[in-house]
Amino acid sequence: MDAELFPRGRTEVAPGAVHVPDWLDAERQRELLAACRAWARPPAGLRTVRTPGGGTMSARQVCLGWHWYPYGYARTVVDGDGTPVKPFPDWLGELGRRAVRDALGAGPPGEPVAAYDIALVNFYDADARMGMHRDSDEDSDAPVVSLSLGDTCVFRFGNTETRARPYTDVELRSGDLFVFGGPARLAHHGVPKVHPGTAPAQLGLTGRLNITLRVSGR
Repeated sequence: MDAELFPRGRTEVAPGAVHVPDWLDAERQRELLAACRAWARPPAGLRTVRTPGGGTMSARQVCLGWHWYPYGYARTVVDGDGTPVKPFPDWLGELGRRAVRDALGAGPPGEPVAAYDIALVNFYDADARMGMHRDSDEDSDAPVVSLSLGDTCVFRFGNTETRARPYTDVELRSGDLFVFGGPARLAHHGVPKVHPGTAPAQLGLTGRLNITLRVSGR
């Protein structure tokens, strides 16, 4: 959208959960998209995630640093081609640390900055969804960083006790940042809808990419 009637501003959706619109400029979005396309290639490339109950996730995924599978982490793609997980680049860790500083502030004096070492890159086509879940497989309570590229989605951010209400629906567009930590770190969240055809034309992406950065604590 070229002009907003009411410009989108930084919003605290819940204590510890902050939405920062347009955090990535157009050039950085293109750079991140190019990196995602490289990461998606085999080996250890984009895969369909299968759940323990025999179902499959509609969003496809590739991991960096540590390979996530339901419900744990490994150094190889244990539920795919078995190859070593792709490395987590230093520049992506710095991007995660900057995202936390911009969204949540610098933190108490002397507190070390979290060393991000996991990326989960999820690709959503027009029909993909993500059910309500918690990011609870890490041994760290460092904030989760979520970056959006491509199509706009409805991001449903809930509570720590249940997958049901209360929750807040947030519109995440290409370039938006969402960070959740502190009392919101284990809140349930999901993506009930993607709006196809809403990606910026100059980005050259059909669908939505979500890059989620986490600290393993391992």
